[in-house]
Amino acid sequence: MRTIEGMTFCGLHVPVVTPFTASGRVDVRSLERLARRCLDAGAAGLVALATTGEGGLLDQGERCQVLEVCRAVTIEYGALLTVGAGTMGTEESIAQARERAALADALLVVVPYYLRPSDEGVIDHFAAVSAAVDVPVLAYDIPYRTGKRLTAEAALRLLALDGVAGLKYCPGAIDHDTLVLLSTRTGKGVLCGDDAFVYPMLQMGATGGITASACLAPEAYAAMAEAVRTGNTARAQALHNALLPMVDALFSEPSPAVLKAALAELGLIDDPFVRAPLHAPRAEPVARAISAARSIGCTCV
Repeated sequence: MRTIEGMTFCGLHVPVVTPFTASGRVDVRSLERLARRCLDAGAAGLVALATTGEGGLLDQGERCQVLEVCRAVTIEYGALLTVGAGTMGTEESIAQARERAALADALLVVVPYYLRPSDEGVIDHFAAVSAAVDVPVLAYDIPYRTGKRLTAEAALRLLALDGVAGLKYCPGAIDHDTLVLLSTRTGKGVLCGDDAFVYPMLQMGATGGITASACLAPEAYAAMAEAVRTGNTARAQALHNALLPMVDALFSEPSPAVLKAALAELGLIDDPFVRAPLHAPRAEPVARAISAARSIGCTCV
């Protein structure tokens, strides 16, 4: 059994969107430009084929294109590449994990959704997936999408698995389980995946964040994480307060529609196209997101 020694999940990891051309093909040049911008801004790594990247809406060839671009950029920058894998079934999740592991430093594997398995079933699922690959697994807990809520006890049992290097934690609120989880020092990473809660969770002991909004404002998120790390609470809170209106706008419609429209408007990608069943967003939240991003220093290229 391989170990995960030396693999630490901390800092800002950006789940990149998958830009498309107006005709719906993967826009490799825009993807590379966006990936470089995020790493230039101080991100510790990228996440590919996640929900933000419309990973479930890509075909096999498109997934390979995305992975090849993101792998090349992260190797050049010496950054981590985490790749989304996993579905509701254990066997199919193992197949996806094995297929994608070759180009990944780690795999982001979601808690099995819709079926709402028992805690024991979830633990067994992650034990099986992590045993099947030679890269660490980052468990992805997002109960408002999966329908399965993990208690702090269950989350800590997940983190105790040898092949699980950390947890992307998206509880949708800061509750007692959040407090227990973040107060327990496991030696493994807990990354906040709820964009609005990155600052308070960092202050309570989270080791970093996986933050879709950082596609639009990577410098601000990297600066906020650094301010927390160095104890500059006033600066960190000021950045959080400035980022919150942007986050609210970006998630006012199903993600990543507003995000891609804002990125395109600012010239950070070439086209705002999203795949069905996602739909182009209304103009109002896009304008709000752009206004908020510009207020914290995000500019077009």
